[in-house]
Amino acid sequence: MPSKRISLYYNKHKDVFVAIYAAMICFLTYAVVYAFRKPFTVGTYEKQAPFLGLHFKDALVISQVLGYMLSKFFGIKFISELKRVGRGKIILLLIGIAWLSLLFFAILPSPWNITFMFINGFPLGMIWGIIFSYVEGRKATDFIGASLAVSFIFSSGLVKSIAKSLMIDFHITEMWIPFVTGLVFIIPLFILVYLLEKIPPPSEEDIVLKVTRKPLNKQERKEFFTSFRPGLILLIIIYVFLTVFRDIRDNFAADIWKDLGFGNQPSVFTNTEIPITILVLILISSMILVRNNRKAFMITHFIIIAGFLIAGLSSLLFVMHCLSPFMWMTLVGLGLYIGYIPFNCVLFDRMIATFQSACNYGFLMYLADSFGYLGSVGVIVMKTVFNVNLKWTIIYSNGVIYLSIIGIALTSFAIIYFNKKYKNLFG
Repeated sequence: MPSKRISLYYNKHKDVFVAIYAAMICFLTYAVVYAFRKPFTVGTYEKQAPFLGLHFKDALVISQVLGYMLSKFFGIKFISELKRVGRGKIILLLIGIAWLSLLFFAILPSPWNITFMFINGFPLGMIWGIIFSYVEGRKATDFIGASLAVSFIFSSGLVKSIAKSLMIDFHITEMWIPFVTGLVFIIPLFILVYLLEKIPPPSEEDIVLKVTRKPLNKQERKEFFTSFRPGLILLIIIYVFLTVFRDIRDNFAADIWKDLGFGNQPSVFTNTEIPITILVLILISSMILVRNNRKAFMITHFIIIAGFLIAGLSSLLFVMHCLSPFMWMTLVGLGLYIGYIPFNCVLFDRMIATFQSACNYGFLMYLADSFGYLGSVGVIVMKTVFNVNLKWTIIYSNGVIYLSIIGIALTSFAIIYFNKKYKNLFG
């Protein structure tokens, strides 16, 4: 009875199959979401007139990131209070709004179309929290969450390569490329959201190990933040630095590659991001092997420090002309993502489990994300307002060196705080 043996084998290893299924679907779903967010960044928009003294592309990036940032502040309430029904329909509605805004961006003349990048960013900012709500609070959340988190490393490169190829091979204009790239991914989106809805809820064993995750009201959010205020502030500051430099690399990769002499090579985006994706996925998902939540929480801090070291040292070597441009972009991306990704899948999940607190990951992640994107907007605006004429390559390489020094120090302080907090609560 082959079918019976298969059924018995599945029931015996159900948790493994669910984890692999959830990881694949979350990875692919969020990868598709990037097709509605990042394609415009492959353009340089050199022929477009400046807007309020801003280079047109800078204005687009600021407009979208402003929408994305405000979405994160709104998401502190929306995602933390999210119910477990109707999530798939919410995803489709939000992406539909984002895609429609790209159509208006293509149709309307500049500078009026800049507004629609803001409209595009706002709904997309809530998608990550909705997707992660399907998989948090499980034994395998480290692995599943790592798969979800690294998807935007891979998808950022994939989407940009596809968008650049559409521009070069099919002569799609810079204004239409965001909408057309979204069109390529619209059918896969519907299929993946359907499959996302089929992910089973956490098992009883998951709940025992990782604590029940529940929606939080305003008072509950305030109480949790107050209990861990110093540590959370440290982690948020660290995350702001990581978000700023990750976002610069993401939004201005085309400009940086052009400065480095790779402007007409679409494959360069995926050639750097694929190895980064694989390495980060292996590293972060291996945290599933650490069952002790407190130990995993502390190890995650040391992983973040390692990320800062890789990013800082590779940038220092590049500035000293001891590292090739291609290798620098790969290593600095690897280091930043090693520091950045744990926030998006492991750090807060293990923190909740370590301190046995009634909370959910969406609240903490959106709290950090809101200030992270505020920092991204601030850096881009400051570069323009103060008329800094340095290239992004120079700003980025030197900035990452200082970022790494500060990041290592702040992460060390966070380790000291949370160790002391745990001892005070549990002895």
